Amino acid sequence: MAKTAASDLAADLDSSSRPLKVAMVSPYDYGTPGGVNAHVSNLAHQLRLKGHTVKVIAPLANSKEKDLEPDFIPLGRPVPIPAAGSIARVSLSYWRERTIRALLRREQFDICHLHEPAAPWLPLAVLRCSDATNVGTFHAFRGARLYRWWRYYARRYFPKLHGRIAVSPPAMDTVSKFFPGEYAIIPNGVDVERFSTLLPPLERFDDGKLNILFVSRLERRKGLRHLVAAFSRLKWQYPDLRLIVVGSGNPGEEVLGLISQHGLEDDVALVGGVLQADLPRYYQAADIFCAPNTGEESFGIILIEAMAAGKPIVASRIDGFSSVMFDGAEGLMVAPGNADDLAGALKRLIDNPLERQSLGAQGRVSVEAYRWERVAGEVEAFYRARIADRVKLEVPV
Repeated sequence: MAKTAASDLAADLDSSSRPLKVAMVSPYDYGTPGGVNAHVSNLAHQLRLKGHTVKVIAPLANSKEKDLEPDFIPLGRPVPIPAAGSIARVSLSYWRERTIRALLRREQFDICHLHEPAAPWLPLAVLRCSDATNVGTFHAFRGARLYRWWRYYARRYFPKLHGRIAVSPPAMDTVSKFFPGEYAIIPNGVDVERFSTLLPPLERFDDGKLNILFVSRLERRKGLRHLVAAFSRLKWQYPDLRLIVVGSGNPGEEVLGLISQHGLEDDVALVGGVLQADLPRYYQAADIFCAPNTGEESFGIILIEAMAAGKPIVASRIDGFSSVMFDGAEGLMVAPGNADDLAGALKRLIDNPLERQSLGAQGRVSVEAYRWERVAGEVEAFYRARIADRVKLEVPV
């Protein structure tokens, strides 16, 4: 098992800079794009650059998936369950405990970093079996049904968590209602150079029109219907205006109906999902980035991506976004679900190219706080502090 003997723990006091062996555990199908898996992948990459050994453990639906993390360990097959206005693809393979124990015994991890530790089933099962220093990161916000459903079962194992991280104050407020305790705020990160380095333009959108960009999965809570309604009110005043919609899923009858009703088929580009390698080119094609989400967001990853690309933002004034940007600094914030407010803010930026430039420049300054190198450094320091805490508690005086 992982080190728990007093002599081994004491040795850690004299090796505070030694490389660590980390298990990064996600509850979600690792072949399906999503915010938590992106966080896991980027954090694992940064920790490897720092010299640590990191193995990612997660369920996997497609056993033939090739474009996966180095040292990825598939464990369990995911099933879809509703969660916070979306679909979470998690493993319910609770009978794999023997496999988990054998894996932990073989790998001898120093840190088990569990993302959404209360989610069924994998992170909780690893926590139950782990003798390593266990750290949990909580990503979810209001409407966290997984916490509500599982809290009575999960809380019996939470004393084994040696450290708790929330990605934002809203995420901390949510989880602490179900699992009271002390939480560190360490945000999501962004690869600034990936989005700021100029790339060849997308010829389709490089024609002199003013582009408004939307990036998100096409779920109702992402608010695309409100943006299309706002766009329909602006299009006739600004004939060279275009809306680019990037994201997997079905736009829904309401969105498609609005497009048809207002004759916007040539003005709204429904791109669908795009390769991660191509995503920065879409941000760079934008003149304005718009995030009309209606709620259920713990953080604004799309906002910091837009900031890294130097784009002005129009976003809903929801808790998860307000913890990332300020109204009038990196962009403009509007009431969620209000097409009139959206149209007004977009019109203001359409009419004021100098303001667009100023907001985009401020975003490039603000995003420096979210560089992955900086975020990974905070996580690494958190790991070492929790290991030191265990030493103090477990080594006899």
